[in-house]
Parts: sequence; C-alpha cells; structure tokens
Amino acid sequence: MASNTLVSRRGSRRPRASRASDVARQRTLISPAQLGRPRGKAFYWIVFGVVVVLFTVAFLGPLYWMVTGGLKTTQEVVQSPPTAFPSSLHTENYSQAWTVMDLSKLLFNTLYYAFGALFFQLVFDVAAAYSLSKLRPVFGKVILGMMLATLMIPATVLVVPQYLTVLDVPVFQRNLVNSPWAIWLPSVTNAFTIFLLKRFFDSIPRELLDAAAIDGATPLRTLRSIVLPISRPILGVVSIFAVVGVWKDFLWPMLTLPDPSKQTLNVGIYSLASGVPENILIAALTIASIPTLLIFLLFQRNIMSGLTAGGLKG
Repeated sequence: MASNTLVSRRGSRRPRASRASDVARQRTLISPAQLGRPRGKAFYWIVFGVVVVLFTVAFLGPLYWMVTGGLKTTQEVVQSPPTAFPSSLHTENYSQAWTVMDLSKLLFNTLYYAFGALFFQLVFDVAAAYSLSKLRPVFGKVILGMMLATLMIPATVLVVPQYLTVLDVPVFQRNLVNSPWAIWLPSVTNAFTIFLLKRFFDSIPRELLDAAAIDGATPLRTLRSIVLPISRPILGVVSIFAVVGVWKDFLWPMLTLPDPSKQTLNVGIYSLASGVPENILIAALTIASIPTLLIFLLFQRNIMSGLTAGGLKG
C-alpha cells in the first residue's frame, strides 16, 4: 500500500524543466491571471494604446510637419507658436519648388549615382562574399575579420583620407572630384554588405555546389546559375540599402561634387536653401523624402525577410 502511494507521488511529480518553464512564463510584468480579469485587460489595452500613440507621434510627427509646412504661406511657417493645420492650402508651393530648385535635374543625378553604386556594389561585394563563403581562400577569416573591424571606425574619421585619395588616386594619378567615380568607388567597399551576403551564402547547402561541380560547372557558372537565383531575398535587401545609402548621404557628395550641375538632391537643396522662402524649401524637402519612403513601404517585407534569411541552418 505504501509502495503504491510512493509510486503515485513520484508519478505525479513533473520534470524540473517543465516546472522551470512554467515559472518563467509567470515572471512577466502582468501575470496571465491578472490579464484575465477585466481590470487587467483594461490596463493592458490602455498601456498598449498610449505606447502606440507616442511612437506614432514621434515617427510621423516630423513627416506631418513637413507635408503641412509645404502647404502654408511663408508668414504662417515662421510664426510662433506654429499652427497645427494650414489656414489655407497652397499646393502651388510644391510646383514652385520643383521648378525653382530644379529638382528634376537633382533627382536624375541622385538616381544616376545611386544605381551606379548599386551595380558596382553587387558585382564586387557578391564576388567577395561568395569567395569568402564557398571558395575558402587562404587567410579568408583574417580578411573577413579585418573588413568587419572597419565597421568600428566612425565614418567621419574616414572622410579626410578618402577625400585625399579622391583628389589624387594612387597609381592612376587621377583627380575624381566632380566625377561619379567619387561616389561609386567608396560605396563598393561596404563591409556590412559583404557580411550580410556571406551569411546568406553560408546557409546554402554545400551539396548543391558539389552537384554542380560534378556536372562540370565552374565556380563562376555555379555562382551565376545556382547561388544568385537562390539569393534573391538578400540581393533585394542589399540593393535597397545601397540606393538609400547614396540617396541620404550629404557630407561626402558635398565635398566631392562642388559643381552645381552634378550635385545630388540633398546637396542641391542645401546650396539653394538661402535663396528661396521657407515654405518652398519645406516643399522641396518633402518631395526629396517621397522616394525613400515609397521604397521602404513597398519593400519592407523584403527587408525583414532578407535580414533574417540565413540566420538559422538546418
């Protein structure tokens, strides 16, 4: 009788791991029991709504101020305290900003630089990441570590040596100021892009490459026919980062592109800001922000899926 009681007690005991997981579930700000009560549910939704509203105001507030500021008159923009809504809508400010500041020319220059940088970045960074991941060169880990170490250096520290290099390129003895190469060449050396691509290439099964090698495919043919079609998600992320990186850059284009006819959108608006009213300037800034916002809204799923791709193996 006593033995049966002892067995039943032992059988009723749960493993320590399951008990520990149950305790971990209970260690929250609000326990599930409290959330099940009406007061707990009301508190949860109030806190959730306040957090959502605060973050929405923090992120969308500047965008709202920019859009509405481009619809106001000059006097209404500079008045204090500012008005939350325009007293009258002046949509002609956007058309004036487009013509007065020659945004079409600046937009074309920025697209030219951005997609040129994207092309060279895809060619060279994909080749570097593929060689480090699959070809396994000698001292490959050392080279990757040295490239990743450059991410610890602030970008402003590299401005002076990069500018001196652009003024007089070693070996070639060329001055690249006012040339698109001044934008394209520094964007190619992107250690973060190479790291993202290598991480994704590491997750591709080795059996696929071995099968291609048995069929007689060269490493270049394997990269073109097998690796690149599989890598479309991460290539999309890298493309978005490359375009947005050139689009939002300001200091480097201002130093290397002093010619007004070759300036980017941000630099051109800055150079013409002193000669236009504030409402026209705000309207131009709003127009300049639209392309990057559309890229993010259209490809936000691709960005998240590409960043998480290759993170797990198996």
